[in-house]
Amino acid sequence: MSRYNIVLAMVATVMATGISSLAKDRGELPNIVLILADDMGVGELSAAGGLVPTPALDRMAREGMNFTDAHTSSSVCTPTRYGLLTGRYNWRSRLKSGVLFKATDPALMDPNRLNLPAFLQQVGYHTACIGKWHLGVDWLRHSEELGAGKKGNKDKSWNIDYSQPFRNGPVDVGFDEAFFILSSLDMAPYVYLRNDRAEAIPTVNKSWPHNEYNDYQRVGAAAEDFDASTCLADWTAESRRYIQQRVKDPSEKPFFLYLSLTSPHTPVTPGKDFKGRFPQYSWYADFIAETDWVVEQVLEQLKESGIDDNTLVVFTADNGFAPYVEIPKMIAAGYCPSGQFRWAKASIYEGGHRVPFIVRWPKQVKAGSTSDATICTTDFFATFADVVGSKNKIPDNAAEDSFSFYPNLKGKSEDVRPFTIHHNFKGGFAIRKGDWKLIMGKDGGVGWELPWKDVETSAKLVQLYNLKTDPGETKNLEEANPEIIEELVTDLAKALRDGRTTPGPKQENDGWPYRDKKTKSAFPQLAEE
Repeated sequence: MSRYNIVLAMVATVMATGISSLAKDRGELPNIVLILADDMGVGELSAAGGLVPTPALDRMAREGMNFTDAHTSSSVCTPTRYGLLTGRYNWRSRLKSGVLFKATDPALMDPNRLNLPAFLQQVGYHTACIGKWHLGVDWLRHSEELGAGKKGNKDKSWNIDYSQPFRNGPVDVGFDEAFFILSSLDMAPYVYLRNDRAEAIPTVNKSWPHNEYNDYQRVGAAAEDFDASTCLADWTAESRRYIQQRVKDPSEKPFFLYLSLTSPHTPVTPGKDFKGRFPQYSWYADFIAETDWVVEQVLEQLKESGIDDNTLVVFTADNGFAPYVEIPKMIAAGYCPSGQFRWAKASIYEGGHRVPFIVRWPKQVKAGSTSDATICTTDFFATFADVVGSKNKIPDNAAEDSFSFYPNLKGKSEDVRPFTIHHNFKGGFAIRKGDWKLIMGKDGGVGWELPWKDVETSAKLVQLYNLKTDPGETKNLEEANPEIIEELVTDLAKALRDGRTTPGPKQENDGWPYRDKKTKSAFPQLAEE
């Protein structure tokens, strides 16, 4: 029996009468499920014009609210996840550019800082993290490389003592339970982690091809039975189990499930029940279909458990489409993973950080609705606090850049953010206020070749775009609007210096975050005090 049939069979007996009646008696606080895809552009859902059918996500949009101007705090993985869980811009942390690459990179999350899952615990939620973490943990290490790592592989994943618990992972920052992998499926170690331990001791080196067009691989420590192509099915089974367990629990606590997928990030490894579904396109198309299947399974479990109406489900992504995926047949067929927007993952242009964002909450959110409000993934903290009636319990030194979009879920059209700050792979900044977006520097890309033609940019120092008239960021208005540039730079400088963008007393950044010498010289307000 395939893993997918096993997943479906697991829930055949869940709907016992006792469980159904218990679900009806639960309190009014909603359950919350946050599903985070990995590297998915705003144009990839079939409802947005994508080539691959995504019926579950299209259903979410029909039955909920689609946000058309939603952004991640960074255009790459680790920093976005930090901002999502802290409600704090990622560049306020020690990580000023890039992502965590090595297995031995220290944990980025601070257990002494109040984070979203810990806050929800405080107000009565049970919390779980399933899927990809990519925020680091603190391992005990060997003094030198061991075992299979000596066979020509210098990957740091062999420096770890997997027999010992690690610190400062998900269960140390507010999750009651966790089942996850450390990073991406092209970054060792390749082993499942549960709570604060590895589920197996790596004994072999493993890796997976980038995709069918590129055999690039990152080799590292792996459990002998770990297979990247089964991860989505395993995350799904674990999520269904968790929902079943929470409904049975006599405490009747509402739950928060953070389901962080490993797709469609490289390596492109669809499961055997999906691989080959779209031979006219690529494995990537199969992977998109499997990602949608995970959403379908979660929605199905919520319904079978009797808690569908009062569960708030969010689907979004950690950044835009990855331009190095290589999908020539899909691009030739008209695939536009970034939609009408410029560039893709890692860039400061819109395609890097504008993402699909759907909220389904049958009891509260109007079906088939749309919001054009500008929101950011740092806003989950304040929004969920608002949803559960505890927004006033957020202390001054938490959620410093989190604004509640709960009013938008209730039908209000106004923007809740005064402005939004964007950040790219290299540590570059942009600031968006209303229709205007200012990119601090001449370059918004990172040097990866796009699978489609990009536009030319002329800039002396910065780039200024009006996204209302030019959503594709094709016409730099730098020279004609010096007063707008000055206003936006001043807003950015204040955000840097104050340690927050929400109202409240000043807070500290973990080091001064602004590093571009040319723009700092041109705009003295950006200089560190």
